[in-house]
Amino acid sequence: MLNNLAQESPRVPDQKIRAVIFDLDGTLLDTAPDFVVVVNQLLTERDQPTLAPETIRTTVSNGARGLISLAFGIDEKHSDFPELRQRLLDIYSNHLAVYTQPFPGMMELLHDLDQRGIYWGLATNKPFAYTEPLMAALNLQPEPVTVICPDHVEQRKPHPESLLLAAKHVGCLPEEIIYVGDHKRDIDCGRQAGSITIAAGYGYIEPEDDINTWEADYRADSVAELRSIIEQLLINQ
Repeated sequence: MLNNLAQESPRVPDQKIRAVIFDLDGTLLDTAPDFVVVVNQLLTERDQPTLAPETIRTTVSNGARGLISLAFGIDEKHSDFPELRQRLLDIYSNHLAVYTQPFPGMMELLHDLDQRGIYWGLATNKPFAYTEPLMAALNLQPEPVTVICPDHVEQRKPHPESLLLAAKHVGCLPEEIIYVGDHKRDIDCGRQAGSITIAAGYGYIEPEDDINTWEADYRADSVAELRSIIEQLLINQ
């Protein structure tokens, strides 16, 4: 029986699963340790008190804009916002893969998929300028069959274009994809594309965010649970 169901009547794939596509930050990779260093370095440069790692961690999936808002308590309308955001990105460019690693158990999952002949890839809102060197530094094996960044689409997530393009690269229907993400925008993207969705409860979820309202097909609170859910979906097809 499938566990950690996000709905009382869990969705069962109508099509044979051909690929598992992941969000990047907070889903495939634990990038937060590098962002903790980067955000606190910027705060120190501006003579501001540093933040606790866990405070930064829960905001990483909101990207540079979210991190600047968190660190300095300002929004994008503030005159200092663009300069602070650019400085954050400049620091991050030199600190992409110092502490970042796949979440524990993730490499085993990727190898499981490879053994089953299931493709894996990425659909992320992280710009290609940071995604490409990060993935190159980690050199994950087996390699992803597709990496979709905002640079490759006209409309980023939660719009489904990223996942539709990933399906095209894989050579399958969107309904033949499992999409895993740690933010509501990921689940919205997957649902609109028609894919099976799994909410990564182990990811970067803000305290006030209720993952149970995202309407994902399944919820995994660890990579071990994610592996179990995917395995059962593949067995039952």
